[in-house]
Amino acid sequence: MTELVVRRLLVDLETPFPARWNGGDAFRSAFFNALSMTFPVGEQFFIDSVRQGAKQLPPDEQARMASEVKGFIGQEATHRRIHALFNQHLTDQGLTNAFESRATRRIQSQAHMNVRMHLAATSATEHFTAIFADWMLRHPEALEGAEPRLKTMWLWHSAEESEHRNTAFDLYQSLGGDHARRLKVFRYVTVIFLSDVLRQTVRNLWHDGSLFQWGTWKSAAKLLLSKDGLFRGNVGLWKDYLRKDFHPSQHDAVASEQWLRDNTAQFSIVGQAA
Repeated sequence: MTELVVRRLLVDLETPFPARWNGGDAFRSAFFNALSMTFPVGEQFFIDSVRQGAKQLPPDEQARMASEVKGFIGQEATHRRIHALFNQHLTDQGLTNAFESRATRRIQSQAHMNVRMHLAATSATEHFTAIFADWMLRHPEALEGAEPRLKTMWLWHSAEESEHRNTAFDLYQSLGGDHARRLKVFRYVTVIFLSDVLRQTVRNLWHDGSLFQWGTWKSAAKLLLSKDGLFRGNVGLWKDYLRKDFHPSQHDAVASEQWLRDNTAQFSIVGQAA
């Protein structure tokens, strides 16, 4: 069982920030904005999936996972709230969140599916976010020159994503989820998640006026496609999920643990799994 702590981030998200808040870099700002735009709807889906999945466990399993499920829901609810505040500033800057309505329709169209399918989708997406989160914690250049309070927000979120990476996967397994379904959903989520994020990034860049500038795509190539970039550098970790014996705990969370130890002044503890 994973011990999960719910934290309140002690960062001002009421004060507006510049459009190119990430070191003045158009692509990095647009890309992280696109990621943030996926979070409120996505994290509500994760919360609902885990909550419903936990209810279907046998009583002894429910008791065993109760505190972890509570911690997972608490962390994701906090992420949803924080990114809703961040996203409101993006709206005020004139950005349009096209992802949100599209994702809401997709979730509604799949509401009839067995909870194992929802957990498989949650587990797959959590694998992506855990990989991305660990990469961000290990690559300070991704947020180089970023507005300090926003840099803290992203690193805090990253640390907690690594921390709760096991929960949905373990629920899926406990409810008898099979390997073939897990892989099928993972491949689907890979295509949908990456295409949604990239489409929203392009939309954000169009609004910024930097979509067709050489420097924009030079920054994109460096961030995503360099040898140790966010996409190219994580192919091996992505492929790990395809193994039949895979478990998220096989990927370490050292960077997450270190950041949380070193930055206790940035948050307060509001809840903890017992």
